[in-house]
Amino acid sequence: MTMFDVSPRTTDLHARLTAFMDEYIYPNEAEFHRQVNEGNRWEHVQLIEDLKPRARAEGLWNLFLPPASDPRGEFGPGLSNLEYAPLCEVMGRVWWAPEIFNCNAPDTGNMEVLARYGTPEQQEQWLVPLLNGEIRSAFSMTEPEVASSDATNIQASITRDGDDYVINARKWWTSGAGDPRCAVSIFMGKTDPNAERHLQQSMILVPMDAPGVTTERMLTVFGYDDAPHGHAEMTFQDVRVPASSILLGEGRGFEIAQGRLGPGRIHHCMRLIGQAERALELMVERSGQRVAFGKPLAGHQHVREAIAHSRMEIDQARLLTMQAAHMMDTVGNKAARGQIAAIKVVAPNVALRVIDRAIQVFGGAGVSQDTPLPMMYAQARTLRLADGPDIVHTETVAKEELRAHGVDLRRR
Repeated sequence: MTMFDVSPRTTDLHARLTAFMDEYIYPNEAEFHRQVNEGNRWEHVQLIEDLKPRARAEGLWNLFLPPASDPRGEFGPGLSNLEYAPLCEVMGRVWWAPEIFNCNAPDTGNMEVLARYGTPEQQEQWLVPLLNGEIRSAFSMTEPEVASSDATNIQASITRDGDDYVINARKWWTSGAGDPRCAVSIFMGKTDPNAERHLQQSMILVPMDAPGVTTERMLTVFGYDDAPHGHAEMTFQDVRVPASSILLGEGRGFEIAQGRLGPGRIHHCMRLIGQAERALELMVERSGQRVAFGKPLAGHQHVREAIAHSRMEIDQARLLTMQAAHMMDTVGNKAARGQIAAIKVVAPNVALRVIDRAIQVFGGAGVSQDTPLPMMYAQARTLRLADGPDIVHTETVAKEELRAHGVDLRRR
């Protein structure tokens, strides 16, 4: 038995999830876009709402939630990261599918934060409704004025005033804020700019309807607005929330961010592998149908090379992702930071290469709305930035390697 053997319950869930995708998701891709584009683009999509109860009834709900966050198994099957990996990959094949199973970002990361670090009162108010799919959430970390890949650069202020905190900031790329059901955002800012560098930041729960919270505009990603999910630029002007809204305590924001972003990053990578697999399937199918210079594209060596390299690269990325998941399960997220950083670089770049090859094989159709490839490409490219750019993660990998060999990087 290897560390990557699939458990019987994952095998069962994988079969049921695949059948659900075949019956309800792929046949409804055009219907999803039709519903989004009719009327107000920033209203919930009825197709998704109709499918959620069906997914929950079939036991395909909160699959992401690890046992440590749900010890009594009240809200999900309690899968490990390694068990969840192949399921997340299946859901990731269609970008809007994870929400149907309550496994969508940023809600998954926010739920894990609340489960790990929230007080019983915070969990009752926000975590339980999120786990039940009754509300949605956002995560407010990135700022337009600073390089937010280094969380210590954040300038947002969280100031104690009696029994409240007062919040002032401009944030952007607050994903999920476009959905009218988005009820709360986990906000990161500085409570003490004079503290030690990694103890200046705190995280606090901010209701989206609090006075002073304003959505200035919705941002596009390579022209896509990702409605009704969306990514907002927001201002927080003298927003007042109770002191009980702080997560874990003042100065613990950087610590929480590291705990939150580990699972979030690996989930992105799992979904990207699903995107790459689907792109490869589309490429293979197209290569057998399209004729150029008197024979199917599959008869041309350069197309076969594109298919072969895609298969090899996807399998390599999957194995690396499963290794990171295994380490997270066995030695913890902190000890696995090098492996998490590695996959966060590898998976988006592999997905980009595979999707690009598929676009080439499709020709003009590959950049049109007739295939999912353009949106897949835009999302994969974005994930070379989201949750940290490539260069930050390559630095982590290098430092871990140097540290393992006893190399001292400190000034002498």
